[in-house]
This record gives sequence, structure tokens and C-alpha cells, in this order.
Amino acid sequence: MKNDLIGFFDSGVGGISVLHEARRQMPNENFLFYGDNLNAPYGPRPIEEIRALCAAGLDRLLERGVKAIVIACNTATSAYAEIVRAKYPRLPIVGMEPALKPAHFARHGGEVIVLATEATLRLSKFEKLMARYGDDAILVAGHGLVELVEAGRARSPEADARLLELLGPYRGRQVDAIVLGCTHYPFLREGIQRLFPQARLFDGREGTAARLKYLLDTRGLRSDAAPGSIELQSSAGTASIELMRALMASLDDETV
Repeated sequence: MKNDLIGFFDSGVGGISVLHEARRQMPNENFLFYGDNLNAPYGPRPIEEIRALCAAGLDRLLERGVKAIVIACNTATSAYAEIVRAKYPRLPIVGMEPALKPAHFARHGGEVIVLATEATLRLSKFEKLMARYGDDAILVAGHGLVELVEAGRARSPEADARLLELLGPYRGRQVDAIVLGCTHYPFLREGIQRLFPQARLFDGREGTAARLKYLLDTRGLRSDAAPGSIELQSSAGTASIELMRALMASLDDETV
């Protein structure tokens, strides 16, 4: 069991940002990442369709006998995490949550922007989070951003233009923090930071990886392999897998 795979699931390539952090914290683990790129983005889809896609994707991981699962997608977590936890109560399952809580405590008189998918913003999981830490946070649905990342254009004039269209109206306000409420959005950090150089950016990568590490430790499931491995799969084929590798490399470069 210790050296079995840890399964990661995302609607596309965004969860690579979470996988990268998990590998950084647990380099001896063996990871299997499955991205449903063929059906990305999930955000605009009806809830029942999102759940069906999640079920199909997670079944692929379960068939490989994974020892734990990370739902590396805020939308999929909101729509499906409780369902799969109820179905597999003994399996460690970690989901994503927009990092609104730390952003809330980082405020110093200014405002918080939450940039997330349409589905994440409308589901009850986020409504509960807003009730506790929202304090009139500005909610922005990131229409078109996932598609740009999936197309390998996270750092492009098109991405900068889209970010300006979505976030430009708030540039004249005192924004203390911006929550990147989709695992695709960390790949847009540079463009967002240029628009709001004074704001701190928050995403859930570090906390999610730390939660996974804790669950593995408490259940005696940490791998003793040295080094660990990463296997990448995609519903869209080779091109998406190559993009995943490129995104992993870009995050490696940021941590050097």
C-alpha cells in the first residue's frame, strides 16, 4: 500500500499546479494524474453533467488501485467530493477550496477579489465559505481563462487582454488580495500581478498538498520509494500531456 499510486483528477491541465506542490512536499510518492482535457472547462456545465464527468474520471483512477485521491479542481470538488467520499469512506480523498480564508485575514483596509469558475461561484460549498469569510468580496467569473490555459496561451497577449477585461474595472480600488479559485489560474499569476502589483495572490495548492501529506502520515501510507514517479494521462491525448509536462517545467523554473 505504501508505494501505491496517488491519483490526481482535474478537468484539464490546471491540477498540474497542485501536483507540482504535492511532489515538492512528498518527492518519494508515486503520482498518477488524469486530466479530462477533452471536456474542459467544467465551469459552464450543468451540475449533473459535471458529476457524471467526475465519476468517469475518478473511476479511471480507482481502477488503478490508488491509495488516495486528490480532486485537483475547485469545480469538481464542489460538485462531487462529498458524493465520492460517501461512496469510499475508507479512501483518503482531498479536494480543493478557494483560499478565501487566508485572503480574508490578509486584508488591511482593502478588498478581496475572488476569481473562480461560474460553477464554483454558484454552488453551495462556496456560498458557505462566503458566509464565513466573504465580507463583501468581489466575485469575478473567469470566463475564457481556462480555455486559454488549456490552449497553452497562459502567457500571451490574448490572456492579458482577457484578464484586463475581467479585472480591469477594479484596478482603481484598493485590492489587498486576489483569490485564484481555479487550479488553472496559478498559470496566469504573472498577468494578474501586473494588473494588481500591490495585491497578494492566494490559491489552495500548498494547503491541499499539506492536507494530503497529513492524511497519508496519519494512516501510515507515506511511500518509502526513492525517488517517486509521475504518470500523466489525458482524455484528449498526446498534445495535452505535452502541455502538462511544459507546465510542470514552468513551475520548476519558478522555484529555482
